[in-house]
Amino acid sequence: MSGPAGRIDAVLVCGGQWHDFDYARVELLSELARYENVRTRVFEDYDCADALAAADVLITYTCNRIPDATQQKTLVDFVSRGGRWLALHGTNSAIERTPAGSPSKYVTPRTLGGLPAVLGSQFLGHPPIAPYRVEITEPEHPLVAGIGPFDAVDELYVSELHPPIRVLAHTRFVGESTGFEEGHTTVDEPRPVLYTKDHGRGTVCYFTLGHCRGRFDVQDLGIDDLGRVDRGSWVVPQYREILSRCVSWAVSGEMTAPRPASAGQVR
Repeated sequence: MSGPAGRIDAVLVCGGQWHDFDYARVELLSELARYENVRTRVFEDYDCADALAAADVLITYTCNRIPDATQQKTLVDFVSRGGRWLALHGTNSAIERTPAGSPSKYVTPRTLGGLPAVLGSQFLGHPPIAPYRVEITEPEHPLVAGIGPFDAVDELYVSELHPPIRVLAHTRFVGESTGFEEGHTTVDEPRPVLYTKDHGRGTVCYFTLGHCRGRFDVQDLGIDDLGRVDRGSWVVPQYREILSRCVSWAVSGEMTAPRPASAGQVR
């Protein structure tokens, strides 16, 4: 679907709540800037139908950005016709605060329409941020080849899955998604961290890591200043390497062996 002279048109949607979207936006644009044939349009929400109509690539880093019915159809159509969607972190989230006095603070309503079936999942909840182990499920797959198990301090997503999905990396979790109505589990089973899902002629690659938060990103929760900056997995070399490979796939459409500079073991 590339344009004249091999130009690749990309759309980056980066916005929402409770995260440092300024930081994530700059980092993702820096990844895209490595490719001289890519031209990127940037949006804070899914009001980008005209851009998507001409796009080859969609990259989303959002939290609680819920597209309306028309925008949902536009996103589904984008993948169906052959688009490549790199969905990051909270893209699959729809979150509402509960009334005062409720046993949980947040519910995760099913307001994403047909998108979870295309994305492969919908967020239900996460336990408090803490270190957890990421295991490589398919060590020969180009997106993770040469990368061993690693630790991340991030939001561990418990999601409602919409198979079939091809899981490339996972973690495990049993316990409570504190504050959420859903996402509690007593079953010790793999929780996808990185996976792909085909839909129509296109493909979604979903990577759940990538939490980041600045000092002033939760003022709507009554905390004026966190007093710290949280970069989560963004400072983990394995995360950055996998993210770079995911962006390379989104641009090229090819899941190939790592670049020579990255061919060694990353641990």
